[in-house]
Amino acid sequence: MTNLANVDHFFVKQKITMMVNRYEIRAALPDGSEGEVLAVAQQKRMAFKEQVTFYADEKRSVPVFSFKARKRIDLAATYDVLDAEGQPIGSFRKEFAKSLLRSSWELTWAAGLASGTERSQGVAIARRLWERLPFVGDLPSPFLFHFDFTDAQGNVVLSSVRKRSLRDRYEVTVPGGRVDGRVAAAMAVALDALQSR
Repeated sequence: MTNLANVDHFFVKQKITMMVNRYEIRAALPDGSEGEVLAVAQQKRMAFKEQVTFYADEKRSVPVFSFKARKRIDLAATYDVLDAEGQPIGSFRKEFAKSLLRSSWELTWAAGLASGTERSQGVAIARRLWERLPFVGDLPSPFLFHFDFTDAQGNVVLSSVRKRSLRDRYEVTVPGGRVDGRVAAAMAVALDALQSR
């Protein structure tokens, strides 16, 4: 199995079940197609203290990393990304005030800090209006929203691009491999799982 820490291009696919949201992390092949499963994540719905664990495969018997909230139900919660031994390898938090019109996040890892924002202000506003419609419920969003994370010099260090599909599917790139792939995967899953909070 490939070590996700060193992967700089992968896909995240959501699988919805009754009690949990599941995500599959797959390598991106040179031709742009999906390759091997790198990790499988599972998120319990309606948890008071959010935690998502990533496993080596579908059997979910070997945890390889995770992220969890530092506090219970907090709109500006910080989430720690932990390796298989529970040691911190990064963190992220939603910047609540900045996110009122356009979702914004702060991401840290061993070698740096980046700010992430939705690319399109128009899509951000349209998505918010869609989510407020009473009949929407769990329907997938029709909007393809994209996030770019940049360092202090304005260089993109992580991008997550939502692809058109029935269930949420994202293409994630880490230019130059500057962000640990586990931290990038945790952030990509959080962009889907925690976006409406």
